[in-house]
Order: sequence, then structure tokens, then C-alpha cells
Amino acid sequence: MTVRRNVTPWASAALVLTALLTASCAAEKPNAARSDTSSPSATPHGYVEGAQEAAEQQSRLLLNDPGSGNTRVLDLITGEVHRTAPVKDAVRLGMDGRFGYLHAPDGTHVLDSGAWMVDHGDHVHYYSAPTRDVGELPAGSRAQIRSDAAVTAVTDENGRAVLYDRSKLEKGQIVASRTLRGTYTGAVVPYGEHLLALADEGGTTKLVVLDRKGERTASPEVTCEAPQGDAVTRRGVILGCADGALLVRAQDGAFTAEEIPYGKHVPARERATAFRHRPGSDTLTAPAGDDAVWILDVAERTWKRVETGPVVAVNTAGEGSPVLVLETDGSVHGYDIATGKQTARTKPLLTAGKRVDSDGDAPVIEVDRSRAYVNDPEGKKVFEIDYNDGLRIARSFDLDVKPVLMVEAGR
Repeated sequence: MTVRRNVTPWASAALVLTALLTASCAAEKPNAARSDTSSPSATPHGYVEGAQEAAEQQSRLLLNDPGSGNTRVLDLITGEVHRTAPVKDAVRLGMDGRFGYLHAPDGTHVLDSGAWMVDHGDHVHYYSAPTRDVGELPAGSRAQIRSDAAVTAVTDENGRAVLYDRSKLEKGQIVASRTLRGTYTGAVVPYGEHLLALADEGGTTKLVVLDRKGERTASPEVTCEAPQGDAVTRRGVILGCADGALLVRAQDGAFTAEEIPYGKHVPARERATAFRHRPGSDTLTAPAGDDAVWILDVAERTWKRVETGPVVAVNTAGEGSPVLVLETDGSVHGYDIATGKQTARTKPLLTAGKRVDSDGDAPVIEVDRSRAYVNDPEGKKVFEIDYNDGLRIARSFDLDVKPVLMVEAGR
């Protein structure tokens, strides 16, 4: 693999973040959860067995070529590429921050990226460990997987949901803890020590809230027609509906649901059905038909439709950053969130663009706190873009596989 570099050194930022983490952890209240002993040999705050803690995000890209089955993990800190078990005929690659899920017709392969973060609210811990193959989930290519720190929920194409113990996954074991009663429309989403789901009741799709045993608890009386798409933000869970979105929030064990309507009729083919955003951000994006994108500002409870060229992929880092749109000309275009005007554009990066509705394996844009990544399957490359510097190409990675499927871990 060849790496072309043009990057700003991380050293000063890492030193600052290390100091902040040290100060913040040291300032925690004595009653905060930690080791039972206070002796000098006590387990340090944030310690994870078998992992190294770092001062900066330990980003890695998971890459797969469904045709050959070749799967790789690209370490964005070192530039090294790690081989993992081949997975052929994968149709989707999901990510929950640490684990990648390669969905194939005969099952879903679980890959531990070895990079993750733990958000303590006032500070964050970043970890790295060796990449490893965990095993197979008995879930087909259409299964939907959502996780939090305690549980991974797998919802199959028939709406049946099975919960898996997240702590076991972290130890390399796939252990089902519970099968939920009934069936659900769309993904079951772990949130607020509960599970959020949509259930068809008498021809109407309603929000239901379950405890971790699968028992229903008090739920807001809201419906969601033709649900598609979901996203977890700091302000709550967004569920896509025919007339806009629902924002579901948890506070002191109680749940509320707030409608965020489009404000006008939107044809089915122009609705937001799959949200993309930087983890931790409250600004969501989605294609809005062939030649436009949606921007959902969760904080302001508003939708904005931005006219673009033909859309292949869209994403954004959030407030203060441009909306990034990969268009069929092979270039990434930057649009101002407030005005919707184009502000920057890269040279053509991909030899041939695909439309978002072509066959499900179009290139994607992954975004973290400082960079964006675009995969070029035909060119066997991944491009790193500094979206805060006029969409400058900061690095490009030459690979020995076609990165048809790509997700970012460690965020």
C-alpha cells in the first residue's frame, strides 16, 4: 500500500487532549463508578484490559470487496493495513462505533475493528486493540443491527428481534441474551437503558418503548407512517417517517416524542430514508431524490432541502462545517449549511460515479471531527479530505483490494 501524505501534525493536539483527559478524570467525584479499592495499585480510571488508551481518536476504516471477499482494516493513524477473514457476497457493511457487521445472504460476519471510544459526558476515552474476527450472527443480508454500551439488537427481515450481550462481543463471543416477543417495523434501537421500536397495531405503526427484558413500558402516543431510517444523536433518537421525523428523548426514565415535519408534502422517492452524520453531531443528512439532499437540524427542529447535482453520497460533520456531496461527476462538492450555496469542490476523484439508488454498493462519505473519507472501488483507493480547508485532499491510500464497502470505526 502507498500512502500519499499532506497532513498537519497531531502532536500538539494530542498533548492538549491528554492534559484535558487527565485533569477531567482526576476531577471526578469520589463517588463516581471505579475500582472498589483506593489503593495505589487500583485499576486506573478508564482502564480496559487488553487495550491501549490514547489521547486522540483511533480511527480505522473497515473495507470489503464483495466479489473477492477480501476484507481489510486500514489504520488511519499509522497507515497500516490489516488482513481479516474474507467475506464474500456481502451486500452491506454496518458499524456501531467498534464492531463492523458484514451482511451476506448466509449470515452476518462480526469484525472487531479494535478501535473505539467511551464518552463520559465531560470527557472521552479513546482505545485501540488488535483487530479480530468475532464470528457469525445468524442474521441475513437484510437484518438491521443497532447497539449501545450494553446490548446489540439484531432485527431480521421479518421483524423478529434478538438481543446480544455487548460485553460478550467485546470478549470475542457471540451470546444471545433474549428474543423479543412480537415483530417490529424497522430496527429495534437500544437507547436510554430501554429499547425503542415501531410496531404495527391495527394497520397503524406506533412507537413502543421496551425495557431490557422486552416488556413494554409507558410510551408516547405517537404514530409513524411508512417508517424508514433512524439515527442516535446527543439530543435523542431520530426516526424517519412519511411526513418528516420523530425525535424520541429519555429523561429520568420517561420518554417523550416530538414531531419534526417536513412542512409540506414530500413524494415517497424524495423522503429521507437513510440518515448520515458524524457520530455525536445533531445535524443529519440524507438524499432527497436524485438531485438534492436533506439537512435535518435536530437542535432547531428544522429541515432544509439543498439543490445539488446528481447525488451519489452525502454527509456532514455538523454545525460550522460544509455539507459534503459526492456527485456523479466523481467530485466531492461542499455546500454551506445555512445558505445552501456551493462553497468548494474537489477535482474528480472517482472514475465513474453511481447514483444512490443504483445497486446499494455506491461509494460513501465517512466523516469524523477533522477529516472525511471517500472510497474509490475501481481505483482501489481511499481519499482523505480536509473539509475545513477548502476540501483539500490531505492523503490518499492505495490498496490491494477494491474498497466497495467502507465504514469508519473508533468514533
